[in-house]
Amino acid sequence: MTQPLNAETSPSSLSLPDTALVSELITLRDYLRWVSSEFYLAGLYYGHGTESAWDEAVALCLGALHLPWNVDPGVQDARLLPMERERIVALTRERITTRRPLPYLLGEAFFAGYPFNVDERVLIPRSPMAELIEDGFAAWFPEEPPERVLDLCTGSGCIGIATALYLPTCEVTLADISQEALAVARQNITRHDVGERVRAVEADVFSGLEGQRFDVIISNPPYVDKRDLATMPAEFRHEPALALGAGSDGLDIVRRILREARGHLTDEGWLIVEVGNSDRHVEAAFPEVAFMWLEFERGGQGVFALSAAELDAHAASFA
Repeated sequence: MTQPLNAETSPSSLSLPDTALVSELITLRDYLRWVSSEFYLAGLYYGHGTESAWDEAVALCLGALHLPWNVDPGVQDARLLPMERERIVALTRERITTRRPLPYLLGEAFFAGYPFNVDERVLIPRSPMAELIEDGFAAWFPEEPPERVLDLCTGSGCIGIATALYLPTCEVTLADISQEALAVARQNITRHDVGERVRAVEADVFSGLEGQRFDVIISNPPYVDKRDLATMPAEFRHEPALALGAGSDGLDIVRRILREARGHLTDEGWLIVEVGNSDRHVEAAFPEVAFMWLEFERGGQGVFALSAAELDAHAASFA
């Protein structure tokens, strides 16, 4: 009986020269099928906005052609220009051979429905907190939206800028220790024309923000523990290590945030922090604190919320 082909035994067509591939693959449908097959054979990791070889192929092809994600499916039968075909083939080769995440190859990632510039100076946006922003933080501010928001450890600025876009009366501060990350954040401030309400400042957690108070402090800080950092797929090694690792239990920065946040919150303010799968370390480090762990319709875990009053009540634990 003939054995079915699999990723270990099937040959990759990337052994062919680009000219042969471009001459045989003509339509967008051709490329969607070919790219997804090559990604499957390569055993890539999908953790930067897609969940499968097919999803990644769709994102690559549409991104290469500057088409929106919700384009009419009829476009699949469109014939592509030679230069368009060459670009898709080149991107596919680079994605497979370098393991660079696709958003870095395209220079763009989407967050809360908006596009943001990204490169290796910043993490690729993928936080489930997009849902909180799209909802205008209504769970905590049901009547009036927050007036001042701090996006701490901002990276590309996607969290804070998306907040400004969804809440047109809100003033937002983007804070990061990395000047390289802040340069990308400022590009995104310009891209979305929110410079009148959004500013980017250098800060080592709260050092650099003295005397400032906010209704919401929202943060996706470094939180990967030492063990997870050592075993992450190759794709993550292209992201800045400064934005990922945070000590043996991943809480080096989180502890500082918990200790210092109250001094920068209004009395009715809220702290919202993503810690991913380091949520177990948070629970172990502060067993006496009843963290509010948030649930998300589109998936995601490890985001807690604490009110200013709760930070006051547990100040001794966080000291």
